[in-house]
Amino acid sequence: MDTPDTPGRLLDAGSSEPLHLQLRGHLRAQILNHSLPPGTSLPSEAQLQVRYGVSRSVVRQALGALTDEGLIERGRGRGSTVAPRREHHRLVHRTSGLSAQLGSTGASVGTEVLSLSLQDADPSTAVLETPQVLFLERLRTADGVPIAVIHTWLPAPTFADLTAEALHDASLHEVLGEKYGVRITSGKRQIRAVPGDGDLLRLLQLEASSPVLLLEGTSFDQDGRPVEVFSTWHHPDHVVFDIDIQREPVAQVPAGSPAPSAVDTAEALADRARRLGAELMRFADGLSTTER
Repeated sequence: MDTPDTPGRLLDAGSSEPLHLQLRGHLRAQILNHSLPPGTSLPSEAQLQVRYGVSRSVVRQALGALTDEGLIERGRGRGSTVAPRREHHRLVHRTSGLSAQLGSTGASVGTEVLSLSLQDADPSTAVLETPQVLFLERLRTADGVPIAVIHTWLPAPTFADLTAEALHDASLHEVLGEKYGVRITSGKRQIRAVPGDGDLLRLLQLEASSPVLLLEGTSFDQDGRPVEVFSTWHHPDHVVFDIDIQREPVAQVPAGSPAPSAVDTAEALADRARRLGAELMRFADGLSTTER
């Protein structure tokens, strides 16, 4: 693992990017990908000068920028340490929405409705089984910080009278329950790391080419009917996906057939964990690459 006080490549003095921005980007990437976890002490200014072959002013500019971002804390006589991070955890295997989960942790949740319009259905919303759908775009904040952009498609006949005013600083799922008697009880979810486009990065206040965490899915109500298709792009620095893993139930097998062994079950769980780990590593690599 490359850390700030171990041998490694020097900064590129011939680059068009100023040295202090290169150093800031290198340290920032290690903080965000948890190579430097919260509470870690950074090398002294003198050590960073030697490590990267730069002047003290370059080091101070880089550290000052990281301090302004809230990524490190600096104190007279005690050097610089990686600051604690305010991360919001989302349980993606649960049907409760982001607003409800954040609110349960005491965070101040805000929701701005960016657009609400009627659209023709297309292959991505065909599961709703209606010729027209209601498209909803929202920006969600936690403690005043933008953390997610949400696109939702709803069956138009069912929710035709839904208004933007009803959804301002509100949970969509709560509104559907209170106004229409619809409860989300099941769904399908997919997670991937994707590059953010210009509008998305602007809304989430991210730098150019930053990756984001995309959660897509379809939700079903208490009667098994599809009631929403959604895509939610999460800020990668502020939102963490949590997944509870439980032992899979042993399937019933015909008499005389060998039952699945504990080894088979363990191997299946290990395979799922490896796939998830590979996805997260690809995301971390993408984040580190964009910050260099």
